[in-house]
Amino acid sequence: MPDLSFDAAVAFAQDLIRIPSPPGAEGQVADRILEEFDTLGFADVMRDDAGNVVGRVKGRGSGPSVMLNAHLDIVSEGDPAEWEYPPFGGVVVDGVLHGRGAMDIKGPLALMTYAAAATGGGLEGDVIVAHTVFEERGGLGMKHLLESGVATPDVVIIGESTHGDVCIGHRGRAELEVVLRGLAGHASAPARARNALDLLPAVLEAVRFVAADQPGNEVLGPATLAATSVEASPSSRNVIPDTVVVALDWRILPGTTRDDLVEAVRTAIHRRVPELPDGLGLEVRMALEEQVTYTGLERDRNLLTPGFLMAPDDPVVQAAARAVGRRDGDGPAVVRPWTFATDGGWSCGVHGIPTVGFAPGEERHAHTNRERLDLAEARWAYERYPALIEAVMGAVG
Repeated sequence: MPDLSFDAAVAFAQDLIRIPSPPGAEGQVADRILEEFDTLGFADVMRDDAGNVVGRVKGRGSGPSVMLNAHLDIVSEGDPAEWEYPPFGGVVVDGVLHGRGAMDIKGPLALMTYAAAATGGGLEGDVIVAHTVFEERGGLGMKHLLESGVATPDVVIIGESTHGDVCIGHRGRAELEVVLRGLAGHASAPARARNALDLLPAVLEAVRFVAADQPGNEVLGPATLAATSVEASPSSRNVIPDTVVVALDWRILPGTTRDDLVEAVRTAIHRRVPELPDGLGLEVRMALEEQVTYTGLERDRNLLTPGFLMAPDDPVVQAAARAVGRRDGDGPAVVRPWTFATDGGWSCGVHGIPTVGFAPGEERHAHTNRERLDLAEARWAYERYPALIEAVMGAVG
């Protein structure tokens, strides 16, 4: 029989932290997880053509299936010298697990994997464990997993950190580009060139106008828009650029479309620049990124991660909150949204699968060089997962 103790799950998490896995290079960590799936006795263990890894704990009946999901990829560690502990050390100090991925998301991934195994096939339905690629760059893995039909769950639990609360949604994220075009020339003779930067003030003013007129949601809060970078080409400081790209980060509410976003920015700019000066051009578009998974699957992706929102009184949400409870008191868990985007936007926002989030860890440590997971909180969460899985399975049954 495999060791399903909390300490064994933490040791697995440490192994995963010690394997760097940026988007597109998750192969080694996927191998390690598949190895653990086999050790834990999962059925139908597989790797799909995007590189997602999937295993199943088969239930005793034909009840609804629950999918536990975390992601394989991590963000960059930055300068290792700025970390208190090595980012890929996976060290435990004073009851805290440190390192890149400790709480986003290899620590919770390990706990979910072991919690699924601990159900032992005693539930009415199957427990699917699916860990996906490219979550940090828009969710290509989850999108592919669900579209391909490799996993067709009735309800999803996302393992992004919630600090013990039950999360029911989030805003989505879209990345747009405003491309300004002119004619390059030597900076010593500006009359011979058409400076693409001349349009920049009007563009930034238009962005501020659109940002100030964003809709809100009583649970998720308002949509937000911000210009985050300006890239000029050629980049030499003695050359007048012929191309300038302004990047926009838009945190969107569920149901917002790409066409809505592009048209809003285009209209705002046109009001400020009804006719472009001779020699200058302008385009508003979704940012496009060529993504290649470690298995070789290639996709050109518009950088848009959808949002989603479950109703607070939905039976799945209420069942999850009762099952989890509060670590520091009586009553159901706090129900709230995440501040950041997750793969739940694909499972619920696009495919309509009831989705909630539960995992240990504090959001404020994500994507920082102080990333950590308190193991006392993690132990409590590990002990709550079996009841949570059974509760949400029953709520959709």
